[in-house]
Amino acid sequence: MTRLRLLVICFLEIIFSCLLITGHTRSSPPLLEKHVALFIFSDSLFDAGNNNYINTTTNFQANFLPYGETFFKYPTGRFSDGRIIPDFIAEFSGLPLIPTFLPSTNQELHMGGADALTETHQGLVIDLQTQLSNFKIVEEQLKKKP
Repeated sequence: MTRLRLLVICFLEIIFSCLLITGHTRSSPPLLEKHVALFIFSDSLFDAGNNNYINTTTNFQANFLPYGETFFKYPTGRFSDGRIIPDFIAEFSGLPLIPTFLPSTNQELHMGGADALTETHQGLVIDLQTQLSNFKIVEEQLKKKP
């Protein structure tokens, strides 16, 4: 049963940590403007530092050394000593490094230790349901931008 649960969680993790790259074009003659966004739903593998902005334990934070010392030279909240997978994808795509959703409501919607189930680590991490709610907030904000 534990192995099955782990496989299901891994499967969900893969599905929800996939990158949702959306292209939005707005025609205003004679130029077409293209906007590309990178939205990430996941846990600590892709967390760019949301853990720094919520009241949680140090078990779910990476804002101290050795985290970040290789690339950034200081802790960023990423569970890595440098960049994380979305940073490389963003760089390859010509996009800036992924910022956190908190506190400025940017693209990165997840956090370290997060789980698909709301009950897991309740109050200590940003669960998948909350990540999706945060995405809806960002989506509405983007719709309002010119």
